[in-house]
Amino acid sequence: MLPLLKSLVIALPAGVLTDLAGGPLPWVIGPLLACAFANLLGLGLHMPRAARNAGQWAIGVVMGLYFTPPVLAQLVALAPWIGLGIGYAFMLGLAFAWVLRRYAGVSRPTAFFAGAIGGASEMASQGERHGGRVEAIAAVHALRIVIVVVSVPFAYQWLDLHGSDPYETAGRWVSYPGLAALVAVTSVGAVVLRRLGAPSAWVLGPLAVTLALTASGQQWSELPRWMLIGGQVLIGASLGTRFTPDFFSQAPRLLGVVAAATVVGMVVSAGFGSAVAWFAGIPFATMVLATSPGGIAEMTLTAKNLRLGVPVVTAFHVTRMVATVVGIGTLYRLLGRWRGWT
Repeated sequence: MLPLLKSLVIALPAGVLTDLAGGPLPWVIGPLLACAFANLLGLGLHMPRAARNAGQWAIGVVMGLYFTPPVLAQLVALAPWIGLGIGYAFMLGLAFAWVLRRYAGVSRPTAFFAGAIGGASEMASQGERHGGRVEAIAAVHALRIVIVVVSVPFAYQWLDLHGSDPYETAGRWVSYPGLAALVAVTSVGAVVLRRLGAPSAWVLGPLAVTLALTASGQQWSELPRWMLIGGQVLIGASLGTRFTPDFFSQAPRLLGVVAAATVVGMVVSAGFGSAVAWFAGIPFATMVLATSPGGIAEMTLTAKNLRLGVPVVTAFHVTRMVATVVGIGTLYRLLGRWRGWT
């Protein structure tokens, strides 16, 4: 418990101050920046894996509460655009990999799995099986996600992009007996997916279970505000504690290339999202967030805080992540046969 408490002593006040200052996504960005800064000063903060799992669980549950039957009917109509978003994510990942290979000088498998727009742990695991450097792949994904998480909410706040979509969660009250049952069944869902080797099990398991309950008309309980804030703090602190003095000294050239490529990728993704929004009739702010190269939990949280089409953003990011995890190994092997990638 000591590493967790040590991190929370820094993370919680940072979240409070960021919230009081009116910052975007305060309970994620405040703890993230504070813990990263403290670690760079040598405090040696560390968040146990269970803490990040708990944060992801909270996000998965609250996102699942948005998927009422009318919302699901709307998402069916968006299936072609969601498919297009998956294809775009693969193309962006290939472009990112080319940049890493060309300008950072990393090996082909390292560049390929580091560039893929997927989960850090899943891409590192698959990259290792194909001869990639695990630490480099994980570092690239960590830095990309942090840059997106910090910059996108600030950009949205600066442009005053919020509140354009009317989605609400199914339950608008807290029933503690219902909440206890919800905690139990969603935790089982997470454990089952984890045992099956599914990616991001502590997001997707609770999301899938809560989505099924909500879609069938079951409204057991809303998630209390303190649990949602706690989940955000745990996610922010977990991201921040990844940054240590050694992180930036290991491969400064690689991280510099990643930072530049991520900024360019966000700009290109904003253009792609804008085009999809125009053709599909989806609000611009929602679609840009849905196609951004960030993580599921962080981008859906941004959508929730800014009231920007949470189900749409969730659907795009979840399907993109699942498709990447399932198909990235096959794509790597096909490229190897085509152009000697491996």
